[in-house]
Amino acid sequence: MVWRMRLSDDELLALDRRHLWRPYTSSEDHEKRSLFIVDRAEGPWLIGPQGQRVLDASGSWWCNNLGHGHARLRLALSRQAEQLMHVTFGGATHEPAVRLASELLAVAPRGLTRVFFSDNGSTAVEVALKIAFQYWQQNGRADRDLFLTLPGGYHGDTLGAMSVGAVDEFSGVFRPLLFEAARPDEPVEHDWEPVFESLFSRLRKDGDRIAGVIVEPIVQGAAGMRMYAPKLLAALREEADKADTFLIADEVFTGFGRTGPMWASDHGAIAPDLLCTAKGLSGGVLPFAATLATERIYEGFRGGKERALMHGHTFFGNPLGAAVALEVLAIYREEQILEQARRKAARLAAAIDDIGSLPRVRHPRALGMCGAFDVGDTGYMGKIGWEISDAALELGAHLRPLGNTIYVVPPLNIADDDLDELLHIVRKATERVLVKDS
Repeated sequence: MVWRMRLSDDELLALDRRHLWRPYTSSEDHEKRSLFIVDRAEGPWLIGPQGQRVLDASGSWWCNNLGHGHARLRLALSRQAEQLMHVTFGGATHEPAVRLASELLAVAPRGLTRVFFSDNGSTAVEVALKIAFQYWQQNGRADRDLFLTLPGGYHGDTLGAMSVGAVDEFSGVFRPLLFEAARPDEPVEHDWEPVFESLFSRLRKDGDRIAGVIVEPIVQGAAGMRMYAPKLLAALREEADKADTFLIADEVFTGFGRTGPMWASDHGAIAPDLLCTAKGLSGGVLPFAATLATERIYEGFRGGKERALMHGHTFFGNPLGAAVALEVLAIYREEQILEQARRKAARLAAAIDDIGSLPRVRHPRALGMCGAFDVGDTGYMGKIGWEISDAALELGAHLRPLGNTIYVVPPLNIADDDLDELLHIVRKATERVLVKDS
């Protein structure tokens, strides 16, 4: 083994700024905004080269539901690497993927019977859209070529996923490349009932054209952790049934207990026709995703090669990801993760509500292990949130605001003391910035 001399912090940052193209980041921010160098991580903590420790408030983009470096996940990954790291999923199979499909369906909403593996949340959504569209095309309903979605939806960054998304900061420039999707107007003052009524009206009017309806159940992540009532999701399920079209639940962020139950769909006691999952599925360890479907949908692809779903990436169903995801499910069962999170959620909600009493803080909200509040005009380009992020880093927490929306999505199994410290830092950072700017 060849050991290389470790880069100094200054050398590492210089090379980073010279060669990397950072996601969701302007060239100005890339060159000027401070970065926290992560040397290692454990539990809720990111640890720098000199041992500096900061709490990871964003779950490293919403995926570290079990924290960093869970010992059982490290072991599962190591064991699988010794046996089989990769093999094609076309014309071959392996035990981790087969077992995972069975165990995943056992905890999925009722009626889902088939699993199509992929490697990230955007692709899980892309697959669901292609499945829904192709089903109608080859089963006598070719006029069904329109998707419905909610305002403010975010479903990923591939072209199909952006087509059904509605966060213009992400997708606006690409509109000429995207297919048509229909959505109601934005809610006024967080009143979602007229939004859903508009969606229902479109389903009743144009049901014969609707290939599917895709929503983030209960919580819209990238739009600013916006939340709507479970009864609206339940009513949407009923309307989709009346129109005989497919309801697609994008549970990439909301799944695996983030909002309380295993799936956010459970809040409305509904089962989607297609469910997309990623992020927490592999515990934040590896890129791994899945699209779950009903048997009715699978039957719509029965027949010769001309009826097959022509979609597949190199690492679909890879053994490393499947083995880790299997262990994630075992940890949820054996360490009672959902039960732990349920107890901690009350602490989080109380702290967020308390922050809501600060001047200029608006719309505090929490559901499960997801808490958020606004500190200015909503929208991804807001600047106050980033000032609070900078203040939080000085105090010991790494935030990733959504413009002027501050949110925390800590591990579901975070220690109570660490959770309290994180929430204290968020409050102090918010006070520091808002008092300074008042």
